[in-house]
Amino acid sequence: MATENLKIFLDNKEIVIKDTLKANQFMKLKGLMFSTRERALPMLFETKNPLSIHSFFVFYEFLAVWLDDKNNIVDHKIVKPFSIREIAEKDFAKILEIPLNRRYYDVVNFIVGERFKNN
Repeated sequence: MATENLKIFLDNKEIVIKDTLKANQFMKLKGLMFSTRERALPMLFETKNPLSIHSFFVFYEFLAVWLDDKNNIVDHKIVKPFSIREIAEKDFAKILEIPLNRRYYDVVNFIVGERFKNN
């Protein structure tokens, strides 16, 4: 699977998320399900319709980031395992799922801030 480096923006600051997978049709169904925390890579889902996400069969927490069409963050939330429904409060064009692992600690801390250090 090919990966790319994805630039996202928060409050006029940017961060690059390395090794992001752009979800194909199969990956849109599977997402992070059945993956392991330390081996999982961020996944980008492009959507034209508002949709919710779930974390059935994802055995670890991950950060859901809702982006507009220019990759500006419009909402984010740490999703617990086996959550039934998570949805953004604002309009969005893409969803980025970032595993909470050592590899992406700096990215998650950039988005969530100091609050993440206490989790």
